[in-house]
Amino acid sequence: MRIGAVFPQTELGGDPGAVRAYALRVEELGYTHILAYDHVLGADPHVHPDWDGPYDIDSTFHEPFVVFGYLAAITTLELVTGVIILPQRQSVLVAKQAAEVDLLTGGRFRLGIGLGWNAVEYEALGEDFTNRGRRSEEQVELMRRLWTERSVTFAGTHHTVTAAGLAPPPVQRPIPVWFGAASDRAFTRAGRLGDGWFPMMRPGRRLDHAREQVRRAAEAAGRDPADIGMEGFVNWTGDRDAIAAAIAAWKAAGATHVAVNTMKAGLATVDDHLDVLERVAADLP
Repeated sequence: MRIGAVFPQTELGGDPGAVRAYALRVEELGYTHILAYDHVLGADPHVHPDWDGPYDIDSTFHEPFVVFGYLAAITTLELVTGVIILPQRQSVLVAKQAAEVDLLTGGRFRLGIGLGWNAVEYEALGEDFTNRGRRSEEQVELMRRLWTERSVTFAGTHHTVTAAGLAPPPVQRPIPVWFGAASDRAFTRAGRLGDGWFPMMRPGRRLDHAREQVRRAAEAAGRDPADIGMEGFVNWTGDRDAIAAAIAAWKAAGATHVAVNTMKAGLATVDDHLDVLERVAADLP
């Protein structure tokens, strides 16, 4: 099982030096990958009085593809979006950006995608919030063709491409696409289409249910469920024993990857985050 770290961007602010220090130390500590969340815009809660999202206009988010281009030059870590809100972005442009990151990393890139929850963000980006699930499936189909074919002609419900292609191509053809999943519909989508998935729950009965939905969907699509990766998450709470137990639980549940999240744990600086990751790494078997 491969263990990575969640990039704590909401707490690092806009300091490029913190980004560099974090990535270099994560690699030194033996973690295998960095996983980054995605938001393009935050909503102003003073204007949206019913706002209850976990992030708002003051939450700092680096743009994943841009920051990954930077990290590709300074580390050999695998870089993972966990997740890009795909339906609020242009599909062909995402395919191009992903191909570039994959090329710059030498094939050390996983494109995690999700549907998101922030309708304010969709509005600002000019995309439809209501059909985002159905549209995402067509986006994945088109991107995979762009990553594997020199010239693509595609006539879908939401996309039209006429004899066009990406150059240079990615190293991985196609780039692995992983799905964030928190509902039965999303579990089914991950089983049918995903190279892997990010369950939005911890090991236990809910995860058992989700894994079963993924398995059934994969088999119904003629796929081997054993080929579909699963990345869990553990949140730092100050208890090293609890973190070790949580990582062990994910391994027992069949996870191929786990990401250690240090955000929202009261850590003030990049050094604080790295100190925690050092302690967690020291306890790994």
